[in-house]
Amino acid sequence: MAGSENKVRVFIDANVLFAGSAFPRWPYEVLRHAAIGDFRLVLSPLGIKQARRNLQKRFPQYTERFEAFIQSVEHDLAPDPTLQEVEANKNLVRDVSDVPIALSAISAQVEYLISEDKDFTTEGAATTELRRHFKIMLSGTFLHDVMGWTHEQLEAIRHRKWSDIFEKESREPQ
Repeated sequence: MAGSENKVRVFIDANVLFAGSAFPRWPYEVLRHAAIGDFRLVLSPLGIKQARRNLQKRFPQYTERFEAFIQSVEHDLAPDPTLQEVEANKNLVRDVSDVPIALSAISAQVEYLISEDKDFTTEGAATTELRRHFKIMLSGTFLHDVMGWTHEQLEAIRHRKWSDIFEKESREPQ
């Protein structure tokens, strides 16, 4: 993509990939912004694998949409850390299972990590080191603070369902 090297780099956690594929709310809108190129999307193999596994387990009807998104959206793939790197940084995040994602985001040199995981988003001693590398935000906060959404726009989709989107699309002129 021309000019993509000048765009803000945003690492998306597995839970945002999962939620954005299963529910048409704030994480979905973050993924839509990625799809139209409003920022440079950064993913990790582990994050993709986790989102895929959780969708297949909980919402298998959305796995095709997820796979189409992964295949079609332009993104950078941050490498997963080695087991030795994870072990050496096991205190980086409160939940050790989140360490590989944190290390991938650090190695990718992103400006933002978007997650719905409280182990990442809660400010405090557990995330101090991570916040030296990038800003950590919830999907809705990212939409507001970075993408310029208003509070009204955010509230309008807080409880949105897929049928709301499909009904709106069917009412729009062709």
